[in-house]
Amino acid sequence: MTKLLLSLHVLAAIIAVGPVTVAASMFPPAARRAVPAEGDGPAATAVTTVTLLHRICGVYARMGIAVPVLGLATALAMGVLDDGWLVTSIGLTAAAAGVLLAFVLPRQDEIVERLGEGRPVGRQDTVRLAMFTGVFNLLWATVTVLMIVRPGSTTGA
Repeated sequence: MTKLLLSLHVLAAIIAVGPVTVAASMFPPAARRAVPAEGDGPAATAVTTVTLLHRICGVYARMGIAVPVLGLATALAMGVLDDGWLVTSIGLTAAAAGVLLAFVLPRQDEIVERLGEGRPVGRQDTVRLAMFTGVFNLLWATVTVLMIVRPGSTTGA
């Protein structure tokens, strides 16, 4: 059962978190390309791209709830719920989810709304969004490394 849970956990991470990290990273440059030149409205294809990237982030973020659920089930089956590497990973996962929900997705919402209304998006807005996205991605990368290395774990690596 442990191998099945672990396999599902890893697959969920790849299938759900992977697209969020990629789409969220692509969003700020796509939003900058959608910013209209003086007197012009935003290009329709650029706005469509930004909207699609935002939708991908939202849908896969919701699917991503399976990752910690399956991870906790796996940890319980393996008996490692109190290991330091896992507790740290849980904290970093919560932090990554918090950054995504509190900073990345709301700012994407604002940018999509502005572009949809033909209003300008400031470069500072996309730079700030890129920073939050980078923090989100760094947190997930750290969790991934902890899951592989598992320092102090007696279960492998």
